[in-house]
Amino acid sequence: MAQGSHIVLLGDSIFDNAAYTRGAPDVLTHLRSLLPQGWRATLCAVDGATSDGLAAQLPCVPGDASHLVIAIGGNDALQNSDLLSMPVTSSAQALEAFADRLAAFERSYRRAIRDAMALRRPIVVCTIYNGALEAERARIARVGVALFNDVILRTAIALGLDTLELRAVCNEPADYANPIEPSGRGGLKIARAIARVVGAADTASTKPARVWGGPWTPSGPLPDSF
Repeated sequence: MAQGSHIVLLGDSIFDNAAYTRGAPDVLTHLRSLLPQGWRATLCAVDGATSDGLAAQLPCVPGDASHLVIAIGGNDALQNSDLLSMPVTSSAQALEAFADRLAAFERSYRRAIRDAMALRRPIVVCTIYNGALEAERARIARVGVALFNDVILRTAIALGLDTLELRAVCNEPADYANPIEPSGRGGLKIARAIARVVGAADTASTKPARVWGGPWTPSGPLPDSF
């Protein structure tokens, strides 16, 4: 493990969740308690942020930051939740509507991640978790979340970035303080996952999946966009 490392959390209320934990520790507090001596963690994430708002957080990144962990996109998905109840006359019309919205999200998300990459620090991006919605809405919401996560995952693959799959981390109702925010327990699970992915915790018992994409150059377009 590197000594003197400094993890910076960027994004939305997946990390900035202190207002929802009912007095339990938030993600940042949990993470700081898990880090070995010499490691630090700083919160730059802002509750309610969308991918368009990530650029405003980058100036607060400390100069000695060693790892950037980014959880953004969930609020973008929420802003498009009307797609789940939009009246259509065919499945093709529904897919066309999703395609238009996803294309806009992809442009915003990729621009945000490229801006973060300009800081020249190792980056971990996080997928959007499924939340703890009521049963009748959860099933269709998972499909919508999967489409937004496809944008995140393809961007990460194209740019060669590590990805933290939060759908596999916060996977129980008790992980949520409300339908969309991490509880104290969920925050602990997220903090443990972050510690593992940046090398601040023992990873001997876990083996990460590896997905390889095609070649990409900073001056070229990202492949497979909508």
